[in-house]
Amino acid sequence: MVMKKVRLGVIGCGIMGPRHLNAAMKTGLYELVAVADPVEERVRKAAQDYGVKKSYLDGAALLEDQDVEAVILALPTNVRTKLALKAFANGIHVLNEKPVAMNAVEARQLIKARKKLIAGCCSSRFRFLPGNEAAADFIASGALGNLRMVHCRCIIAADPKPEKSPPAWRLIKALNGGGILVNWGCYDMDFLLGITGWTVKPEVVLAQTWKVPPVFEPNVASGSDAETYYTALIRCAGGVVLSMERGEYMPAQNDRGWHIVGTKGSLTLNMASGAPKKLIFDEGSTEKGVVSKVIWEGEESSELLISGPVKDFALAIREKRQPRTSLENAFVVQAITDAIYLSAEQNKAVKINLKGIKS
Repeated sequence: MVMKKVRLGVIGCGIMGPRHLNAAMKTGLYELVAVADPVEERVRKAAQDYGVKKSYLDGAALLEDQDVEAVILALPTNVRTKLALKAFANGIHVLNEKPVAMNAVEARQLIKARKKLIAGCCSSRFRFLPGNEAAADFIASGALGNLRMVHCRCIIAADPKPEKSPPAWRLIKALNGGGILVNWGCYDMDFLLGITGWTVKPEVVLAQTWKVPPVFEPNVASGSDAETYYTALIRCAGGVVLSMERGEYMPAQNDRGWHIVGTKGSLTLNMASGAPKKLIFDEGSTEKGVVSKVIWEGEESSELLISGPVKDFALAIREKRQPRTSLENAFVVQAITDAIYLSAEQNKAVKINLKGIKS
């Protein structure tokens, strides 16, 4: 049976909007109905490039279009929640770019307003890579035993001073809700919590954040006030620990790794796409000590990072289920994020408030 195409609108035609439009067109699961952006040149180009008949300079106007069944919100974090709430009020399904909201308060508002509609967050995108899906299946098999440590460390060395500064919103709290933690930390947390089946339940966090080092201040936009480096130790139910560290514009060499450690063995993996990619299982053995084996190896296309959530969104609508990362899942990530910021600000451990939310 051929699936009825989802009538899609996209709000935001800057960087991510056209990528979503391109992915939606390639899936064959959507009818591209409308686009919106306050910059007339951008919205006109998006409409022309992807054959979209309707265009708006106001996202709210697009949400009044009765031909729009679902919308992708591909614009800065500080304006998305208002549009998502309006979409829900008009019976429109929503796929939000990451992070899901400016804070957990907004995320709770989205969950309450969604009702029976379909809504998700693009922080899921790395879990659509084949190697990461294989990792999730392997962990679910119980091969690692009881989980103990879930770990991420990703350090990105600073480049020479650029000719043009990055977009201001990336490191301005009022526009984005934060810096590297919301820009990339949401991917790390979604990835690690997702491949462990959302079974890891965070309770308390102790964290620290830092702004860009003075030597690299010329590399970022003027007025940047958000963090470029954070580290957090998160104690979870049952004694599991989630250890997170990520930095950009760093006075250090590139370094990255993701590890899941259990009582029977550990898994070394790579969240990002690339070739070749390997999943290495270090299995504990009373007789042999630790035995290493490759449980998956292959090449992956970075196109899945955009097409994965977009395709899943359409299928979720027609199958009447929530996307790979639901609003509840995204809320958990946002609640951890809020607690990390609060812990760093107050210089003490902070409880993570997940009351009333089932991920």
